[in-house]
Amino acid sequence: MSDMINVDLVDLDLSADTKEAAARALAERMVALGRVTDLDGFLADVAAREAQMPTGLDGGIGIPHCRSEHVTEPTLAFGRSAAGIDFGAADGPADLVFLIAAPAGADDAHLTILSSLARKLTDAEFTGALRSVTDAAAAAALIRGEDAPAAEAPGAADSVAASVAASADAATVTEGAEGGGDADDADERVPDARPFRIVAVTSCPTGIAHTYMAAEALENAGRDTEGVEVVVETQGSAGFTRLDPSVIAAADGVIFAHDVAVREKDRFAGKPTVDVGVKAGINRPAELIAEVREKAARGEVTAAARPGSTPVDRAGEPGEGYGTKLRKWLMSGVSYMVPFVAAGGLLIALGFAIGGYQINEAKSVTEHFDWGQVDSWGALLFQIGAAAFGFLVPVLAGYIAYGMADRPGLVPGFVGGAISLTIGAGFLGGLVAGLIAGGVVLAIQRIDIPPVLRGIMPVVVIPLVSSAVVGFLMLVVIGKPISEAQNALTDWLNGLSGTNAVLLGILLGLMMCFDLGGPVNKVAYTFATAGISVAAPSDSAMKIMAAVMAAGMVPPLGMALATVVRKKLFTTAERENGKAAWVLGASFISEGAIPFAAADPLRVIPASMAGGAVTGALTMAFGSTLRAPHGGVWVTFLIGKPFLYLLAIAAGTAVTAGLVILLKGLRGPVRGAESSEAPGGAATATTGAKQAVAA
Repeated sequence: MSDMINVDLVDLDLSADTKEAAARALAERMVALGRVTDLDGFLADVAAREAQMPTGLDGGIGIPHCRSEHVTEPTLAFGRSAAGIDFGAADGPADLVFLIAAPAGADDAHLTILSSLARKLTDAEFTGALRSVTDAAAAAALIRGEDAPAAEAPGAADSVAASVAASADAATVTEGAEGGGDADDADERVPDARPFRIVAVTSCPTGIAHTYMAAEALENAGRDTEGVEVVVETQGSAGFTRLDPSVIAAADGVIFAHDVAVREKDRFAGKPTVDVGVKAGINRPAELIAEVREKAARGEVTAAARPGSTPVDRAGEPGEGYGTKLRKWLMSGVSYMVPFVAAGGLLIALGFAIGGYQINEAKSVTEHFDWGQVDSWGALLFQIGAAAFGFLVPVLAGYIAYGMADRPGLVPGFVGGAISLTIGAGFLGGLVAGLIAGGVVLAIQRIDIPPVLRGIMPVVVIPLVSSAVVGFLMLVVIGKPISEAQNALTDWLNGLSGTNAVLLGILLGLMMCFDLGGPVNKVAYTFATAGISVAAPSDSAMKIMAAVMAAGMVPPLGMALATVVRKKLFTTAERENGKAAWVLGASFISEGAIPFAAADPLRVIPASMAGGAVTGALTMAFGSTLRAPHGGVWVTFLIGKPFLYLLAIAAGTAVTAGLVILLKGLRGPVRGAESSEAPGGAATATTGAKQAVAA
């Protein structure tokens, strides 16, 4: 770890009062050493990781961290705050702050060393030594696992250094768990009785810190609990070594402490299981061990049946509401559906462009295809795209059910989605079918099944019963009302004109620009693509699609224009991001504005929403249409009234740029922004970036 932290990366008097300021202060030290190439870009990645889950831990520790393309080599910076900084931990602010920066392609060896540090953060002796050390060089040596001067932390440095080194050396043994833990210690604790054996899996979105801290906490709790053995598989960024199947087979219970999908989860099926977020594994490991033992005593043995066992839903932290879970379920379906939308929609649009708007009436290419005829190629593209579009509703329903009930939900979800298409219930029917399928599977999984039948449950019983129930409900009970509601919505959209159409365009524009690719943006986009996911979409549906794509292009284009018009208001890094934003915006990638929004949300997001609303309203007023669900300006030839369409985008871009310039202008120019362009201006660029976010 000697190359990851040195005295220049230690601040024992960290004066920041917010987690953003703390991350910036430590990141600036990395920039000064050339470890980080783009301060604002790196901080945006840190903020994105923080948005997934707060990085504060009980015991006064904050570990902001991320993997970023702006990091040149794995780096660790340490800060100690006298006042404490809120990183979202339940027990209050953190006084020890570790900023971990890993390159996007960090090698396994470096990540293993970082994991050893993460494990040591659960050691009270280690953190106590860091709180008492008075010299930055000694603090850096302590973190590296080297001997520190005895005067700084008597007796602590040597033991911590040895422990960190031992942790690094033993990392692969612990993660691989080939030996299943320290059997000798277990035998000494419980000489005459078989211990209660627990296997655990820990993982977090970044896989650098929380993954290994949760593993260490669970292992320590297991050693401290009489009659318990805990073996952990860490599924971190460096990959994972699977637990030996014999270890899993011998286990009496399972603990999943994770915030991303557990890989190869079926290995643990059929055992008492506790499924929580990774922070629970760090903060309350003893409770989790007690909980899994209680479940074993009660005979709860179906790991796969837990609704929190899927990539998009878990039991989570206490207080996570049903609304949050419902959003995750729906976003699961949407995320799997979008690639079908993009592929199928663009193929259909190209088919129309090549073969004309009557190509949807062409014979099947299996009956007639002429290699030298343009119309045949247009028909081919159209029919391939139509086939892809045919999966939209089944995929949506299937993966909503998957989000609720894992793999057993796929079959009834797809069946329900296919029935929704058959009866004309469309997109709304797919939503309902997916939720019903997931609910039915969860209900079946909660039934106490005799052990002899458990082997056939996921393969035969659950698919059979759940598909029959979902099919009955969709065909006989609720399918027709949903179909009528879908038809009513279609008729309403077809009847939109004048003021009503403009108001809808404003609403869609606001939604597209509110969270720049987030859930609200996806709701508007899915609403639009659902309308054109038929062979012959209505004129109103194509107008809605045009408004949605146009509005989604505005935020990055507006930011790009603003960086050109008023350079003094932006840092060097922001101006560089502005160059990329031209291409991203033109390609309908709203996320191109995220670096700007992350650094200055109170100015950038309102300006983006204003521009998006103007563009959405103008597009609807002009009556522009679009058959393609994606593509930006590159599919202009598929747009109805293309000149007016581009005019609407230009107007919205100008509004966004003008408003963000006005709002930033009230603050004044970024200090050092101009001088940073000259040679030797790296330091002033950092100062300018700090001013931009501080404002």
